Amino acid sequence: MFKNILLPTDGSGLSVKATDTAIRFAQVHGARIVSICVAQPFPFVPMAEGAVVPDTAVFETQINAAAKINIDKVAASCAAAGVPFEGIVTASHSPYEEIVAAAEKHGCDIILMASHGRKGLNKLFLGSETQKVLAHTTLPVLVLR
Repeated sequence: MFKNILLPTDGSGLSVKATDTAIRFAQVHGARIVSICVAQPFPFVPMAEGAVVPDTAVFETQINAAAKINIDKVAASCAAAGVPFEGIVTASHSPYEEIVAAAEKHGCDIILMASHGRKGLNKLFLGSETQKVLAHTTLPVLVLR
């Protein structure tokens, strides 16, 4: 039934658990895993002359390297389990948009993703990428904790 699974990852402990679940799910369904890690660019944009701007190039290099490491870990787990795999590293200020677009572009028929289950002010300020994905896709989404 499910042949192409999209697995967003951020390298967190919850994402690692979600990866293990997604691999078992893929094995049961004879599916492949497409995993995406969205590196978020430096959020600061100077608004005035003379502002001190951190070296955003260094930040972006490091965040992209971390995203690549996260994808490589999923790739290694998939290879060890014999599950076909494709990895995507991208950068965006809106991870949910990248996740939804990747699912569509790669013909995925389900999204399996971890949720951090943030509450209160953390949810308000940090948002919930999982909720945004749920609101912007027509695909089934399996939320893992």
